[in-house]
Amino acid sequence: MIHSIKSLRALIFILSLFFAAACAHNPNKAEKLDTKMEKSTGVGGEDVGIKDGNMVIQKKSELSEEWRRLKNEVYGLEDHVYGNETFNSRGLYGVLKDCRKDITARENGGDGKLMWTEPLERLTDREEDAKLGVDENGKLVAVSEEFTRDRIERFKEYKRILLKREEEYQDKVDVCQAELRSRKEDKQTAQKEP
Repeated sequence: MIHSIKSLRALIFILSLFFAAACAHNPNKAEKLDTKMEKSTGVGGEDVGIKDGNMVIQKKSELSEEWRRLKNEVYGLEDHVYGNETFNSRGLYGVLKDCRKDITARENGGDGKLMWTEPLERLTDREEDAKLGVDENGKLVAVSEEFTRDRIERFKEYKRILLKREEEYQDKVDVCQAELRSRKEDKQTAQKEP
C-alpha cells in the first residue's frame, strides 16, 4: 500500500508538472505583470523609478492603444506603398507605373508598349473568417476572433514586409525617374543640334 501511495504521489507530481508546463507555454494566456516601481516619476509618457533595486524606465500603455497604433501604422505604410483609392492616392506603386508608362511613350523614345510586371499585393485585404448569427442582445452580427498575440505578430510581419517593399519601390521609382530625365534631356539636346 505504501508503494502504491508513493506511485500515486509521483504520478500526481508528474501530471502537475505537465499541466504547469502546458499553462506556461500558452502565449495567449494573460500574464500578470509586475509594473510597480518605487520613487517613480512620469516623464513624457514613461515612468522612471526603481524596481527590484534597479533604476528603470518603464513605458506602460493599454494593449488596445498599442494595437490601434500598430494597425494604423501598417495601414498607412500599405497606402504609401500601394496607394488608396478612397483618398485618390497612387502610392509608390502608382508613381512607378506612371513613370514606366512615360518612359515607354513614343515622345520619350519608347515603343509605346507598357511592360508592367509588378504585382499589386496588398497584405491587409484578406477577409477574416466570421461567424454569422445572433448575439446576446438579439442583433444580427458577424463575429471574428483571433488571439491578440497572433494578430499583433501578423501585423508586425506585415510591417516588416511593407518596409522592405517601400524601399524596393522607392529604388525602382528613383531609377525610373532618372532614366526618364535622361531621355528628356537627350531629346532636348537632339532638338537643339542643327
